[in-house]
Amino acid sequence: MKTYYYLLLIILFSISQESFSQGLKFRSSKEQPIDKRTSYNVFGDKSVMFSGYYNIEFDLSLYQATPIGYILRIKNQKNDKIYNLFYDGQGDNIQFKFNEEGKSSLITAKINKAELINLPWFKTIISFDLVNNSIKLTIHNRTFVANNAGLPEKYYPIIIFGKSDYLIDVPSFAIQNVSVGNNDKKYTFVLKENRGNIVHDSNGRETGDVINPEWLINDSYQWKFKTLFKSKTVAGANYNPEKKEIYYFNKDSIYIYNVRSGEIKTEVFKKNCPVMLTLGTNFIDPKLHKLYAYEVYFDESSKYKGPSVASLNLDTYQWTTESSDKLPTQLHHHGSYFDTDNHRYILFGGFGNMHYNKIFYTFDTESKAWDTLRVKGDATIHPRYFVSMGYQKKNNSLYVFGGMGNKSGEQVVGRKYFYDLYKVDLNTKNVTKLWKIEWNNENVVPVRGMVIQDSCFYTLCYPEHYSNSFLRLYRFSLKDGSYKILGDSIPIHSDKITTNANLYFDNQLNTLFATVQEFDDDIRSVLKVYSLSFPPITAEELSGYLPVKTTNIYRWLAVLSSLILIAIIFIWRQSRRRNRNQESEEITTEPVTIKKQHITDIPNSIYLFGEFTVYNRQKRDISYMFSSKIKQVFLLILQYSKEEGITSQKLSHLLWPDISEAKVKNSRGVTINNLRKILKELDGIELIYDKGLYKIELSGNCYCDYERCLHIISSNLTEKNKEELLQILYRGKFLQSYDLSLFDQFKGTLEQELEPLLVTEMKKGYNNNDYPSTLSFAEAMLIIDPINDEALAYQVKSLQKMKQNYEAQRHYLDFVNHYKKTMGVDYPHSFNDLRI
Repeated sequence: MKTYYYLLLIILFSISQESFSQGLKFRSSKEQPIDKRTSYNVFGDKSVMFSGYYNIEFDLSLYQATPIGYILRIKNQKNDKIYNLFYDGQGDNIQFKFNEEGKSSLITAKINKAELINLPWFKTIISFDLVNNSIKLTIHNRTFVANNAGLPEKYYPIIIFGKSDYLIDVPSFAIQNVSVGNNDKKYTFVLKENRGNIVHDSNGRETGDVINPEWLINDSYQWKFKTLFKSKTVAGANYNPEKKEIYYFNKDSIYIYNVRSGEIKTEVFKKNCPVMLTLGTNFIDPKLHKLYAYEVYFDESSKYKGPSVASLNLDTYQWTTESSDKLPTQLHHHGSYFDTDNHRYILFGGFGNMHYNKIFYTFDTESKAWDTLRVKGDATIHPRYFVSMGYQKKNNSLYVFGGMGNKSGEQVVGRKYFYDLYKVDLNTKNVTKLWKIEWNNENVVPVRGMVIQDSCFYTLCYPEHYSNSFLRLYRFSLKDGSYKILGDSIPIHSDKITTNANLYFDNQLNTLFATVQEFDDDIRSVLKVYSLSFPPITAEELSGYLPVKTTNIYRWLAVLSSLILIAIIFIWRQSRRRNRNQESEEITTEPVTIKKQHITDIPNSIYLFGEFTVYNRQKRDISYMFSSKIKQVFLLILQYSKEEGITSQKLSHLLWPDISEAKVKNSRGVTINNLRKILKELDGIELIYDKGLYKIELSGNCYCDYERCLHIISSNLTEKNKEELLQILYRGKFLQSYDLSLFDQFKGTLEQELEPLLVTEMKKGYNNNDYPSTLSFAEAMLIIDPINDEALAYQVKSLQKMKQNYEAQRHYLDFVNHYKKTMGVDYPHSFNDLRI
């Protein structure tokens, strides 16, 4: 059965993977020190030979972080002649120089920067004509030639991209779809790996190797945090695809972040924005290079009588008052689109004055007035807010998706979540309902921005009813509403109604951008910017790449490598332990500091001691994905996994008491499904349902500090794993953020197993004059039980033995203060009364 599964996985992946944004990005001179820069040897140790001619072809992408350095180097195994391709992107022109290393430049290709700067990829070819003794360099669609190159009849190329020997100046660039060869034989490298240093050819064979790689396919799954801005007054944000700039403005200034170069600048307005900003809503007219700030409504209590719309010239950064026209109500979280051809801004939906909106409003930038867009058709879009809107040019239509509201529009009636899509034909003004889908997952709302591509659309969705949740990227079919969740998640804190997020797509950069604006008091806000390469992929697609011709020997080599790595780690730990024991034999008069190291930031890891923390296979902290209920379900199943598991009935009784099984079934199912999806972010852990019981199964690929702690205790491995056990305990109390009686037994059982062991280790250390070890275990005991008398006594007496009387008194006073706060009475034993 597993064989068929893997075969199916390989077939599906080989079909779908080609469309992903794969490739290899090189860490450059400005970004990294020398030993961290990228070097890619195309053939590795393999020797190849060409006669007649051969071509080196690859797609090239240029970044602005480091616009100068060597792209690649070509050696010949049979002689000392070396060629290199040098790139200089400084100034108005981009210059490529193909050099005979240490001798002369054979080709100089100057190309206007505007030709290439907005191309995500362009074809680059280096052709060696061994018969006619010439070299051709093709950049995009332009070819340059060097004759009389002195080429041999046969060529044995060694091709190295990026850092090579003493050529350490690496520019910021990426490559994909590399091929080397001629009509007789050709080697092709798609570069679709997502991890590791081994490169596979198109047949799945391990052929080349790379040092310090940055695999681009990960950028299609992992949202990259780009930058952050803060404002103490109400602010708005937007993206300008013409200038590749994200704007974050308030009444007196604007931050400008160039997504292509990474440059950030601030412009202070000569005159403040004439509109009193309350929500910071805005739109951009890319043709006129203007940003329009607007407020649809001002509460009467504000007594504000000024303008409602003003435009900011994005070349001069000067404000102009446009209009004082307003709408009859506030419209939080409305959907919107700017119609450049008809110079009008269209919005729909929104919430204000206890009502949800169902009217399409338009603001004409020429007449400078608000109006309504009168639509018709059999379909009626019910009043709602948290609406997502997008535009498709080929049919001149708006699309309206999702949100929440109700048929009457009155808030007091209550609200429901919508998972439907409508098309508004701007030629005929006709509204058509395209679909409505059943939603069996946790309720979510979309963000304002919608990106339409061919037969589907993308938007970010999140459960707005939690203070802390996460945004996920959804791709919906325009035809039937079928959908996929793509990429990882973006955290969002959404306590305030003014908090918002948006999605933008730049088709020249082939990149999605997300902005998350979080308000803490409806005035001050923080803007966070993220990016994701397009097209985005699922977690299964990211982890699903398997070389097509991986053989048993490769698998055995992988196993052997793992065993060697384990042996190295074991020897290193033993060495550190011996060194630590030697140091502990010496009594010092210097102040003692207990070294607390935490085992953190390990891929595929779960930490239950201290703060609940989970890292996925990419070492990203995904703890925020666990809502309170999901976390409770996970912990309960993990607790009962030590037995046979937990039944759905018991799980429901513990988490949803006093609710009938029929009513709780859906909630339980949704929570379990969401937990399964989250656990797919990790390797080596699985939620099993077998014979009516839920159970968590862990393999060696997934680290859990709770499981590891139990293993050390139950296997009597404390002496061998003393340092690791202490590192686990130093993170904090087990389930320290959970005071629910639900987990009292879980915590109590573990502490009952831990406390006797810690007491034994304290006594053993003290009796053997190993006072540093005694202090370490006393500290661990006080983390578990902060008012443990025995631990205090061992701590104080050990410090006194080490002639650290001041430290002993300080720890005693800290303990006494904490005891009184906890127990409400004075600690009954004086410093001098402490006995072991």
